[in-house]
Amino acid sequence: MNHNDRLTRLRYALDIKDADMVKIFHLGGVSLNKKEVQALMIKKSTSDEEVGTENEYELECSDEMFERFLNGFITFERGPKDGKEPELELNQANANNIFLKKVKIALSLTSDDILDILDDAGVEISKSELSAVLRKEGHRNYKPCGDRYIRNFLKGLAM
Repeated sequence: MNHNDRLTRLRYALDIKDADMVKIFHLGGVSLNKKEVQALMIKKSTSDEEVGTENEYELECSDEMFERFLNGFITFERGPKDGKEPELELNQANANNIFLKKVKIALSLTSDDILDILDDAGVEISKSELSAVLRKEGHRNYKPCGDRYIRNFLKGLAM
């Protein structure tokens, strides 16, 4: 699962309109127009000769762009925060963990809410396992979050 997949699934799970997507990116510090936002959601057309392009989009979402979107999403949902802009800490290894944390913050979800959402999607995890996924990378109890949890979280969120 890449950033474009996460972005597309979140957008459809929460029914975020194009204009709001542009605004969220702007709040995060990325200037995109409506066509560019749509290009982030559209997969490249593939032919039989082009093997391995099933996850390629017209416009690729970089680590920085995706994290800035998540920061903008928090601001969009909760309002501006006083103080300095948060540090960018996202990379491919911790993308799912950061995604889950920031969506949790933006939507004001508790750990119990996340467990209920996952349960609605048919996935059961313990509180301690969720806590390990939400910890900061480098913490001794940190656990990487798999794509399966994110897919099911977004599926449960859409329900």
